[in-house]
This record gives sequence, C-alpha cells and structure tokens, in this order.
Amino acid sequence: MPPLYAAYAMVTLTPMLVLGVPPVWTQPEQVHLSYTGVSGSMEVTWTTFNKTESTVEYSLWGGRLFDMTAKGNGTLFVDSGEEKRKMFIHRVILTGLKPASAYVYHCGSDAGWSDMFSFTALNDSTTFSPRFALYGDLGNENPQSLARLQKETQLGMYDVILHIGDFAYDMHEDNARIGDEFMRQIQSIAAYVPYMTCPGNHESAYNFSNYRNRFSMPGQTESLWYSWNLGPAHIISLSTEVYFYLIFGQELLFKQYEWLKKDLEEANMPENRAARPWIITMGHRPMYCSDDDQDDCTKFDSFVRLGRNDTKPSAPGLEDLFYHYGVDLELWAHEHTYERLWPVYRNKVCNGSTDQPYMNPKAPVHIITGSAGCREKTDRFNPNPKDWSAFRSTDYGYTRMQVVNTTHLYLEQVSDDQYGRVIDSIWLVKEKHGFSAWF
Repeated sequence: MPPLYAAYAMVTLTPMLVLGVPPVWTQPEQVHLSYTGVSGSMEVTWTTFNKTESTVEYSLWGGRLFDMTAKGNGTLFVDSGEEKRKMFIHRVILTGLKPASAYVYHCGSDAGWSDMFSFTALNDSTTFSPRFALYGDLGNENPQSLARLQKETQLGMYDVILHIGDFAYDMHEDNARIGDEFMRQIQSIAAYVPYMTCPGNHESAYNFSNYRNRFSMPGQTESLWYSWNLGPAHIISLSTEVYFYLIFGQELLFKQYEWLKKDLEEANMPENRAARPWIITMGHRPMYCSDDDQDDCTKFDSFVRLGRNDTKPSAPGLEDLFYHYGVDLELWAHEHTYERLWPVYRNKVCNGSTDQPYMNPKAPVHIITGSAGCREKTDRFNPNPKDWSAFRSTDYGYTRMQVVNTTHLYLEQVSDDQYGRVIDSIWLVKEKHGFSAWF
C-alpha cells in the first residue's frame, strides 16, 4: 500500500475504534455500598442511563482478580420532574463473604464497567468495636466536610457511614441532575464502606421518590425505616418526616411507630440485649435543640418528641417510647450546628452524677450533628439555651463514634473549620442497659 493510502487508512481507523467504546449511558456511576442486615453480605448499588445487565465481579484482596460473580437487577426509575428523566438503579447482593476480610470489586456489564473499588466485609462478632462517621445535611454546594471525609474513609478510619438525612440540596432539582451529581460526589466514600441513611425534609419532593429509589437500605420499607446489628450495637434508622408530611398518608406515621415498638421489644429480649446491649437511633429532626430558627425541636410541644394531637387517632411521639425501651443514644441532624446534650427526659437533665454525667446516665443521650456543609450555611444558636444543652458549635464538621465494647462508647466532634481539630468528646459509660438502667 502506498504511504499516502496507509496514512489515510490509519486516520480513518481511529473513529471506528472510538465507536467501539460503550456510550456513556451504559457506564456505571454513583456506586455505593449498604449493609443488608444479614451476616456475610453486602449490597452494591449503582446507576446507568440505559438498561444493562447488573453484575458485580469481586475477589478476596490478594487473590485471583474477579474470580467471583454475582448477578442482580436493574430497576427503572423515572424522576417526576418536567423532563421525566429515566435512569436504571442496579442492585446486587454479595453473599458468603468472610467477616472482616478485604475484597476488591467492580460493577456493571460488558456494556461498561465501573472503576475498581475495595471494601471490608463487616465483622459479625458481638465483640467487634465498629467505627463510624456520622453527619447530616451535606449538599453539592458548599460540601465543606466532604474532602476530609473522603480521605479518612480511604485511610480506613471508618467501618460505616451514617448520613442522618438531607442529601444534595435537593436531589430532585434540575430534573434530578443534582441527585446524580451528589451520588457521584459521595462515591469516593460510599463505594468503600456501607453508606447507611435515613430520610430528611429535603428529600420530600414527589413523595421522597429520589431517596426511596436511589438508596438500598435493609428491610421492606423503601429505606424509610429499618434496623440492623453491628458489634455490640443494635442500630435503628427512622423517618421523622412522617410527623410532618401527612399529605403522603398519615398511616405511615402509625405504621412506623408500631414497627419501632416491635423492633425495640425484640431488641430488649434478654438474649438480644445481652449480646447487643447498645441501642442507638438515628433520625433527621431532633426532639431537642437550642437553635434560634423556630424549628420543631425548639418548641416545648415538639411533634417528634410528644406526637401530634391533630391526627385521628392522636399520633404518639418518640420520647416516651425510647425511654421505656432503654434507648442509649439518639443521633440527629437537621440543625446546621453541632450540639451535645446532657442526658435528658421530659425536658429535665438526668445526669449520672455531677462529676460524671455520662457514666450510668438516667436518660438517653442526644447528639445533633447537621453541620457537614450545604448551601444553607450554618445556623445560629439561641443565646439562652436550656439546662440540657451541654456543648454547642457552629463550626462545619462531623462526628466520629466508636462502640468500644458492651459498656463503653466514644464520641468526638471534628471541626473542619479548624483543620480537623477535635473540639468536643465524651465517653458514654453504661454498666447496665435497658429501662431499669434509669433507676
């Protein structure tokens, strides 16, 4: 072939090779992990914008690469915005994982594969001491804490992330493109450790459809409420939004309450409470807070705390329920601040003692951690807080928690404004758990 024709053939061949690259709408993105609640398993969730197969190839770290395969399903999700954008949410559950063993994986199909990620299968021992990062109210715009959380996650500092409501601000905006961008942002965290969630008020559009479809939490309630066990802890995720969006059906409020009661009863069976004595709840809107924004938690007759009398029948609140079943720690967000409370019940401080308030406290402990960073900035505090307010900060940041053993739990607050400095910490010590521990 003459040189001119040979050069022409090489030039014309390049576009043909490019045409063989899978189109972007079959490329997996927004990869995230979640715990199924079943020992030895992990769920992988991702998005494509065209229908493809749902496959995860994985292997033990250091073994033959991708020597195991799991299949799942892709579900069509049509956003309710004007464009009615379509996407496919893929879910695959990996089973038979060796507890505490490291794995590598990628997900997708022959039409396109994700990057390669890694995770550690959760340790199912009740003597395991899990480490958490927890926060709420993280947005696409001004995600102040995101970079630090990304780095710390990839350094292996956390076993689980708890995102306590309010994602992206807001996932449904721009025909759900904001939701896409947020899920891409958190992939560098959520593709490596289980990213466990609960709904917040910013997820309410179209009956919480973006939240319910994009995340994959345990149970059969579309991620609205569920529970799971890890180490010596039983963790409950709930929706505080059922108290505020009755337009979507007030029966959800009563359904969740009955589920909570049953779940707490089971968690308090002697053999269950002995194995996993810590009961920890996570819900978006707090029962108490000392911000100056007139939110529900600033009011004495808080819906979340005391319930609603304008429903038929009246809807019970959560404070008495959690107290009766000996909930140890209640995690909240919504307020764009950090606030630690003294042990409190019915607006009264119930410290363990003057010198050691968190040793054998006489009521649940509340932590509010909603300052991860979003476009609404941070909130302001009421200059005259109630007696139950122990420590407050308007710094951007997030909380770390470790359930050390059956008696000791550690919490600390990280200030992103102060370059990762720990600005608050406590040891919560419970030599006895359950309702009788209050007396």
